Amino acid sequence: MGKVIPGRLLMGRYELGKLLGKGSFAKVYLARNVETGEEAAIKIMDKGHLARSGAVQQQVMREIDIMRRVRHPNVVRIHEVMATKRSIFVVMEYVGGGSLDAYLAHRAAGRGLAEPSARRVFHQLVSALDYCHSLGVYHRDIKPDNILVDGAGKIKVADFGLSALVDADRREAPLHTVCGTPMFIAPEVFLRRGYDGAKADVWACGVVLFALAAGRFPFNQKDTSLYHLIRRGEYHCPPWFSPGLARLIRRLLCPDPARRIAMAQIKENPWFRKGYKEIPRSLSEPEQRGSDSDSDDDSPVARGYRSRMHTSVSAPSLTTLGCAAGSAQRIRRPKSLNAFDIIASSPSLNLTGLFEEPGEQMRFVSAAPVPEIIAKLEEIAGHVSFTARTKEYQVSIGGNGNRGALLVSAKVFELTPELVMLKVCKKAGDTAEYRQFCDNELKPGLRGLVDGLPEDGGEPIACN
Repeated sequence: MGKVIPGRLLMGRYELGKLLGKGSFAKVYLARNVETGEEAAIKIMDKGHLARSGAVQQQVMREIDIMRRVRHPNVVRIHEVMATKRSIFVVMEYVGGGSLDAYLAHRAAGRGLAEPSARRVFHQLVSALDYCHSLGVYHRDIKPDNILVDGAGKIKVADFGLSALVDADRREAPLHTVCGTPMFIAPEVFLRRGYDGAKADVWACGVVLFALAAGRFPFNQKDTSLYHLIRRGEYHCPPWFSPGLARLIRRLLCPDPARRIAMAQIKENPWFRKGYKEIPRSLSEPEQRGSDSDSDDDSPVARGYRSRMHTSVSAPSLTTLGCAAGSAQRIRRPKSLNAFDIIASSPSLNLTGLFEEPGEQMRFVSAAPVPEIIAKLEEIAGHVSFTARTKEYQVSIGGNGNRGALLVSAKVFELTPELVMLKVCKKAGDTAEYRQFCDNELKPGLRGLVDGLPEDGGEPIACN
């Protein structure tokens, strides 16, 4: 990572300020948007450093993707992602009050916060995580260090680096990765037999609530006895806990996840409900979006590219479109893109360019029927003796080129009932050969069917 000089103008938009913190792979600086005057926190990461550790690179991409999806008043917001040849810049909401851990050390040393104050913080934490869970996001590292407090005492959940993102149809399946900070890890996570991400987050919330009200942690041993205390749920509530708080703590820190209280039940608990105001769903946008994996191809050459970032999309419509005039075959309607998805696919939020070379992805707009577009893609694949694997609104085109295997994904999304967007991207293979395929086969084959391509002999219109 190049030397960062305070006062330097970054990408012509952000004036860098003091260093806020640093880790093994990133530094975080205070910055000011020179156009609006608003403060922001910018995480700066070195591409070369990340590339040397594939696991860390995937973790960074997953964290950015998750933070793009989660729009909640009590979650740190990501504003934009930028990149140069050497660095990645993640521009985030700046929360000036520090961590909840520092807040407690300063304001609640020895005895914790008064119950009404602890309850207000817990309200916000539960609201944020309940929303995350509705999107299939499980934080897995909830602790006071990862909860920030602004100047008004409002909390913001941060650091989604260890989070899990689970598709809607897989949310009943257990998670298996053992991660987190020991004194906040639920007992079933230690057992390595699979666990429910939501229930694991609930346990961590119980530890945080205990610390808020007690001024100490329920499990704070530094040796191997910590695990045994967690497994047995052995802790002692201070005498100043009200009966209602003590009962809720017992249900949160229940070692048996099957008997542990769930998020929906927490929100119905009498102690919790005092003064609680549900945040309107309209303030937590986007609402629910499934993940768009861009490819259903499970070939070995495709699996290695699954870690690429993607634009999330809303749930598909149940209505169908005719496959062809006079044909009995039907095809489901393409997934719809909402306003957030369209904005997120713009260059400022398109994450594929962080680690991929430019030109690996194209988008076209078309008013043609979906079956006609898909039939044309299959025809193009046949011209070069590639195979075309079609599943509803997606075509995976693959074959052996002059420089090895090439895999291209083409997927159709609905913009309006009359317009669709065709997204084409390279999933595997040589970039130069992919571009040659696009220039010599794909674009000429789509000419007249999609907008943005000239007639023969004309200059092409940029469509990246």
